[in-house]
Amino acid sequence: MMKDLISMADLSLEDIREILDLAAEIKEKRSQGKIIDHLRNKSLGMIFEKSSTRTRVSFEVGMNDLGGHAIYLNSNDIQIGRGESVEDTARVLSRYLHGIIARVYSHDTLVKLGANASIPVINALSDEEHPCQVLADLLTIKEYKNKISDMKFVWVGDGNNVCNSLMLACAIVGMEIVVACPKGYEPDERYVIKTKELGGVLTITDNPLEAAKNADVLYTDVWVSMGDEAEEEKRLRDFAGFQINEELIAVSKPDVIVMHCLPAHRGLEISAGALEGPHSVVFDQAENRLHAQKAVLLKLMAGE
Repeated sequence: MMKDLISMADLSLEDIREILDLAAEIKEKRSQGKIIDHLRNKSLGMIFEKSSTRTRVSFEVGMNDLGGHAIYLNSNDIQIGRGESVEDTARVLSRYLHGIIARVYSHDTLVKLGANASIPVINALSDEEHPCQVLADLLTIKEYKNKISDMKFVWVGDGNNVCNSLMLACAIVGMEIVVACPKGYEPDERYVIKTKELGGVLTITDNPLEAAKNADVLYTDVWVSMGDEAEEEKRLRDFAGFQINEELIAVSKPDVIVMHCLPAHRGLEISAGALEGPHSVVFDQAENRLHAQKAVLLKLMAGE
């Protein structure tokens, strides 16, 4: 039985299928006004070192929907911001809460939280991974393709934290993944190795047009992530040409879906036409953060 969700590699294929099935059920019942309050009288602590729209709102609404309570903990407002150790913070919060989510700069912070907390810890984004986003992505793909395996998934852009989690996810569920990125922006080699250890079929290229051929899914993210602002001018130059647009859509499969984890910058990593066009499922992805995360909360906290 898994305790935490810190990496996509914490999940088995069975875990992913269970979460997606539960998320679909939760989504359907919410649309019907039916209540699933299995987390009533339970509290979730939400540690945020980075700003957020989708993550904060979806987790707060999710806990409320499930009958529980979410407590926003800005890192500057708690003692961890004044030098209290992550280990001590984990031990103390475990005495008050039933679960912790954390949106942090360093993935090591999550590892320490998980190792020292007696309650579930969920990665709500780190510099290495973003598993909650990827579970929402898989739910969206399943809704549109009626499957999550035997497809060609193409990532265009920076080999960042979302890319790392997607590579692991594709390996676990059985999707081929092609990462098209400028030289010097390839995914972390540790994640490349782990993806292959999990049986993943992974190709890394610097030719986005070639990568997009016969794609079932086209996915991108911002060129300048939080923490990369000092490199903005260089990144904008280096990523020129690595845009999901009508040209890439044209060489993909006719029923290709276009994905973006948001926030988006029209005219940079994605054209306005691709983001707003008939192939885009971007805002379904955003909605599915709520349903997928509620499924994760239930899986990890319902028995707490």
